[in-house]
Amino acid sequence: MIQSRQPASRILFVCTGNICRSPTAHALLQQKAQAMGLWLLVDSAGISDEEAGRPMDARSARELVRRGHAPLAHRARQIKTADFLAFDHLIGMTRVHCASMARLREQAGRRFPGRSLGEVGLMLDWLPGQPRGQDVPDPWYGGPADFVRAFELIDEAVDALLAQLQA
Repeated sequence: MIQSRQPASRILFVCTGNICRSPTAHALLQQKAQAMGLWLLVDSAGISDEEAGRPMDARSARELVRRGHAPLAHRARQIKTADFLAFDHLIGMTRVHCASMARLREQAGRRFPGRSLGEVGLMLDWLPGQPRGQDVPDPWYGGPADFVRAFELIDEAVDALLAQLQA
């Protein structure tokens, strides 16, 4: 008899359009967990549908490559209520993303009564010893330094998330 193996955790990262911050977090967590032998189900989505179907932003992909990581073969998608059934943790890059997800989670609760729903959290709240409620700034309208800063914050939070998942 073959037993199906369940992932240790199921995580969805969420940003605005799903082309910069959330796919960066997705790629980092997926690759780091794999290197550690930890099986996670990882995906990403956007609050907005304006970028749906588009690949990862080239500037974010370049920063991943510059840091020794592979960019995702990714197509942006919008978050949906069913994601609250499919994922244990839905992690927003900003408080605005989390507020939007909280409203969607309420809709999911009405649509799927009695079902266990994933928890909404803020990306940088995974960092121990840091003030809660801090946003990962959107690098979209910025220059290369903004993409570097967003990457660094996401990378640090991904490491903290991995440490907590292993504990």
